[in-house]
Amino acid sequence: MITISELANEKLIEMLEAEGTPNMFLRVSVKEGGCSGFSYGMGFDDERNADDQFMEHNGLTVAVDAESLKYLNGLEIDFKESAMGGGFTMHNPNASTTCGCGSSFRTATAAGKPAAAGEC
Repeated sequence: MITISELANEKLIEMLEAEGTPNMFLRVSVKEGGCSGFSYGMGFDDERNADDQFMEHNGLTVAVDAESLKYLNGLEIDFKESAMGGGFTMHNPNASTTCGCGSSFRTATAAGKPAAAGEC
């Protein structure tokens, strides 16, 4: 299960509506790479895969593939406003280590494949 804050949900629905493509949904994923071994992926998609798990959040459909869900179960997505703008944040209870920018992580049982030096 993934939790999305009310503000993040509103921002994502605004962005999705701006896309103007029917049947799109939010895809959240994990891929190997980043400073700590795994990096988050988040974007809009309209192609469904056989192993996708779908969740509904206040009018927003979210898809996560089965492999990514192992690392994202319990993930909390939020949106933070700041003087320099705003952005989405991820709080992952499965992460035992995260990088300074918060875009990559590793778990206690899986390290992924860290990016080469200077690629984070």
